[in-house]
This record gives sequence, structure tokens and C-alpha cells, in this order.
Amino acid sequence: MSEEIEKVKCLIIGSGPAGYTAAIYASRANMKPVLYQGLQPGGQLTTTNDVENFPGYPDGITGPEMMIELQKQAERFGTDVRSGWITKVDFTGPVHKVWVDGEKEVHADTIIISTGASAKYLGIESEQHYLNTGGGVSACAVCDGFFYKGQEVVIVGAGDSACEEAGYLSNICTKVTMLVRRNEFRASVIMEERVKAIDNIEIMYNTEIDEVLGDGQNVEKVRVKNNKTGETTEIPCTGVFIAIGHKPNTDIFKGWLDMDETGYIKNIPGSAKTNIEGVFVSGDAADHVYRQAVTAAGTGCMAALDAERYLAAKGLH
Repeated sequence: MSEEIEKVKCLIIGSGPAGYTAAIYASRANMKPVLYQGLQPGGQLTTTNDVENFPGYPDGITGPEMMIELQKQAERFGTDVRSGWITKVDFTGPVHKVWVDGEKEVHADTIIISTGASAKYLGIESEQHYLNTGGGVSACAVCDGFFYKGQEVVIVGAGDSACEEAGYLSNICTKVTMLVRRNEFRASVIMEERVKAIDNIEIMYNTEIDEVLGDGQNVEKVRVKNNKTGETTEIPCTGVFIAIGHKPNTDIFKGWLDMDETGYIKNIPGSAKTNIEGVFVSGDAADHVYRQAVTAAGTGCMAALDAERYLAAKGLH
């Protein structure tokens, strides 16, 4: 443990659109925010090649570039951006305690949690390869579906989110092949029926991806396997969408903050407040519905404004 405890007015945990937007607002309000970037500086957007749906970028921008610009904007107003990640918290008293990298202790009057969520993937080497090249594997149909307009795609998943994304893709793509691992959907009946009624969606049950195939840069097809018969088939496609869920990065807050069964932090409706006074949440750590950069940024703004009001009410600002 380091000997000296650092005291800050506003600590922001996480560095995606939510964290950086919170930092911009907090620093402009003279809250002198300290932001720790976490394990994935820039968050999920750093794995996105092209962002075309964030307002203000008429020609689009790459995810990493956008995060660099957001960081610069936060720093311009005085945010102290640091590398490192929070390994432990203690929310027992009015002063919120956190430990950075298991060593440094920081006491904060307010904390804004922007730790985001991580998409779940299949873990196949070829899937990860084409995810990294940006050549055809994605975990967000709303973000990336546009790039596959008029093409054939595959979607993996059987829950409500997978059905929703399949429906979205069916309006853009000529054909959507939906791979369902079991012999039934996990989705609600209404979502399942909606997908089954769409002409250009083909559903393959008891089917899993065996390999993602392409030219090394772009996806050209997938080899799938029937997990009952062992039979393999190749499906031509240019895009593969993995819709098997997200895991919020909130484990260190368990036992302190109210969460749903998946681990998403519950906010008090209409605010960024959590069940702990002075601790606020923004972005995908609390949002399992929209999961967009622009909505994350909006809740980052809310969290900073709520934190500023909290400090003012306590006479700390």
C-alpha cells in the first residue's frame, strides 16, 4: 500500500464516451476530475473501425481516433487522465475509497462509474482474427450493419437481442442466416415469432460456427456444424454478427451497488444516481438496452451534472 492517500473531488472510472463526456462536463464545472482509463483505454469503440452514426462526424471517424479526440477535449478543460485500473472499492462512508492497481489509495467525494460492458465472443481464433482486421466480425448490428447493405450475413444467438438484431439486419441485407445453438430460442415468444415471419431470415437450429473463413482480411463464408449430427456446411457471407450477450464490467462493485441479475448497475430512474450517495453510473455499465456511443455520452453528461449538484448540496463545491 502506498503511504499517501490522495483526495479528489470527482473520480471517473473508465474512459469510453461516457467517461470522457462526464470528464468534459466535470472539468468545465471546476470539479477537477481524475479519470482512470481502465484495462481498455477508450472502451469498446477502440475495436470499431468506422463510426458513422455519432453526430458531428459527417465523413465518419474510426473508433480509436474518436476516443483520442474525446480524451484531448477532456484534457483541454483540465481532466487528469491516468492509466491504471481500480481493483477494489469501499463505499461504507461519506468518503468513497478506491484502490488503483492494488496499491494506491484514493478518496473521492464523488465517483462516476463508466466501466462499460464487454461483448461476449465465441472464442474461435478465426473469429478474433476477423474482429481485429475489421473485415467482417462484429458484436453490434446497429453499429455496423450499414456496411453490409445488400449483402448476406450470419448472426449467432437466440435471445431477444439476437432476434432484434436479426430483424434490423433483415431490412438492410439480402439474407440473414440465424444460427441457434439449441433446438429452440431463448427469446420471448413474441420476438421469436417476429423473426420467423421475416422472409429473408433463415434459422438453423442445433448449429454452431466451426470456423470463419476469408481471404485473411475480409470474411467470405463460415463453416458451421450441426451439434446433433456432426455435419458441416459452408454458408457464404460477408458479415458475422455475434449476439450472445454482453458482460458489464462491474464485478468490483458487487456487494456495494444495486445490480440486476446480469450485473448491470441500477440507476435511480431519470438520473445517474445509484443506491450509494455520491456514486453515479453512466454508459454501458448500466445500459443493456441501447448500448450506443451517443447514449453513453448522454448519460456521462447526466452523471457529471448529478455529481456537481451533489457536491453543491453538501457544500463541497
